[in-house]
Amino acid sequence: MKSDIGLIGLAVMGENLVINMESKGFGVSVYNRSTEKVAKFIEGRAKGKLIRGAYSLEELVSQLKKPRKVMMMVKAGKPVDEFIEKLIPLLEPGDVIIDGGNSHFPDTERRAKYVESKGLRYIGCGVSGGEEGALRGPSMMPGGSPAAWELVKPIFQGICAKVEDGAPCCEWVGSGGAGHFVKMVHNGIEYGDMQLISEAYHFMRGALKMTNDEMAAVFTDWNQTELDSYLIEISGKILAYKDEAGEEVIDKILDAAGQKGTGKWTAIAALDEGISLTLIAEAVFARCLSAIKEERAAAAELLHGPDAAAFDGDKAAMIEDLRKALFASKIVSYAQGYALMRAAARTYGWDLKFGDIALMWRGGCIIRSVFLGDIKRAFDKNPGLQNLLLDDYFRTAIENAQQSWRRVVAAAVLNGLPVPALSAALAYYDGYRSADLPANMIQAQRDYFGAHSYERTDRPRGEFFHTNWTGEGGSTSASMYVV
Repeated sequence: MKSDIGLIGLAVMGENLVINMESKGFGVSVYNRSTEKVAKFIEGRAKGKLIRGAYSLEELVSQLKKPRKVMMMVKAGKPVDEFIEKLIPLLEPGDVIIDGGNSHFPDTERRAKYVESKGLRYIGCGVSGGEEGALRGPSMMPGGSPAAWELVKPIFQGICAKVEDGAPCCEWVGSGGAGHFVKMVHNGIEYGDMQLISEAYHFMRGALKMTNDEMAAVFTDWNQTELDSYLIEISGKILAYKDEAGEEVIDKILDAAGQKGTGKWTAIAALDEGISLTLIAEAVFARCLSAIKEERAAAAELLHGPDAAAFDGDKAAMIEDLRKALFASKIVSYAQGYALMRAAARTYGWDLKFGDIALMWRGGCIIRSVFLGDIKRAFDKNPGLQNLLLDDYFRTAIENAQQSWRRVVAAAVLNGLPVPALSAALAYYDGYRSADLPANMIQAQRDYFGAHSYERTDRPRGEFFHTNWTGEGGSTSASMYVV
């Protein structure tokens, strides 16, 4: 009997996805470049299951039902292109190649066109949830060749996470690189969420002088509120965790964060689209700053900030302020992420269903939270919503939180504690709600030194003017263009 799908790549995610697929009744054939991994898997976790090993790509393809579906779970970049080139001669028109890795969306755009030109179908699918999600049900964000969706839909929606009403956390995203773009934004928001939580932890530790156990209890309490989410939940567990010697592991972990590039890609995409993605960009830069540990340690000996005064106010009230600040900042993070997706949809011609994207993120993925249900409702109510901050629920939530938010940011600054994401989120909110910003001065400066011209408040938009500020520049202005 032929297998329903083939999978290439038996690392952590690939192996667990295979076990997940088989547990849902799908037959799977597996291949790995290092074929000893295939033998070990077949004789180990896969033994006695509807999983077959293949020791060449030819053998893998021969084991599959037509139209064949081959999913790659390999390192992004060159390995994906190499496998595509090897698979194309082995497949027939109508067969599907799937990339389930963290590929950059322009690569997926290019690959989809190339594979389609060979008569095949291509899917770039973001998969989120880590090892546990892959095994028990991830969030999946497929895009690419529309004709391929119906062929893989039963498998993808069969293995993905489900929310309370049974709805699958997997739906078709759009053509070309849409699936991987949405996964990239998901990861950017993940960067933001993690940075916000780390700043809340730093504030409690540095300003409120709380113990790890006290902070663990706070995170556990917060997880019963609007902040109910996977990352808040595990943060409490991390703070409470002790090793075999009874020592707190969090205090032994070096404060130098790693990254694999998806947050950076999100920030670059925002610059390309002209979208203010300040919170996520600050989260990326915060990781960059954390990485220069030795340089920071040397600077700490020379550069001095305020002496952190012992907090003598109402600690419980300040913790509640911090919870509200975290929630308000989280709203901004998602507002920026959705603004980026809306801009990209226009650029690439994608028909993104923003409410469905929120539903896809409700379960299985790293940023899963109760909060996403509110986003789904916001877009269901108004599919054309320009910014989440304009939705009644989120507007009211931020108005109720903003004084707490301001107190936290002010207290952090006065105590010399860096809160780049919390403060960037507040600055974005204040900027977005401002009918007047100081950009008129920037335009005047640009016109002064470069004759770049400007628009006027007393004339219609689209008319440009130049002032001869020095009396020596003449009336010629520079040509108009926007990067």
